Amino acid sequence: MPIGPASVVSHEHFLGIRTVMHIVTLAGSPSANSRSTSMLDYLRQRIGAANAQFSSFALDDFDPNALVQGHWDHPDVAALRDAVLASDAVVITTPVYQASFSGGLKLMLDLLPQGALTRKTVLALATGGSDHHLLMLDYALKPVLSSLGARHQLAGVYASPLHIEKEMDGRYRLGEELQSRLNVVIDELIDAIAPATAEPRTRHAARLALA
Repeated sequence: MPIGPASVVSHEHFLGIRTVMHIVTLAGSPSANSRSTSMLDYLRQRIGAANAQFSSFALDDFDPNALVQGHWDHPDVAALRDAVLASDAVVITTPVYQASFSGGLKLMLDLLPQGALTRKTVLALATGGSDHHLLMLDYALKPVLSSLGARHQLAGVYASPLHIEKEMDGRYRLGEELQSRLNVVIDELIDAIAPATAEPRTRHAARLALA
């Protein structure tokens, strides 16, 4: 699976004003079909209506040796590094293992240079087996993101199997309460990274387009 931009919205103007937002997503689940990636899919679909360009990275996008051994000169690693440095925002998803974020996500974060998240808006999404792991975002993941320079971290969203149901065909369906929480942070993300050329009414219209 080639690494790099996974979904680029075709329209370059929204309401007559160029408002392209560059967002990098990092999926820390070892599975392409998981509860955490379903939240990321929902977010990408919603923000896509506001004219965003996404560069999406998952574990299987990387050469395994380059990922585990941290080969900075490998093209896969360079693509990740360049995308993050050029982005306006970074959205991260991870399952919770042993009260912490996934080892795969840690490997991806270790590939980033010091200060890579400086002046980026960062949003973390996580899923776990129960609500007992809710505080993992604040006590395990956010400090690591701060060490990479993330000073603007939006309030993360955590979900358990009560919030994301697995259907008979193996796909995951987000509950209405979780969708509402995600919609709130999507609005905040748009407000944080929409280009300065966009008037407040345009930002509001962009949010209405997500309804």
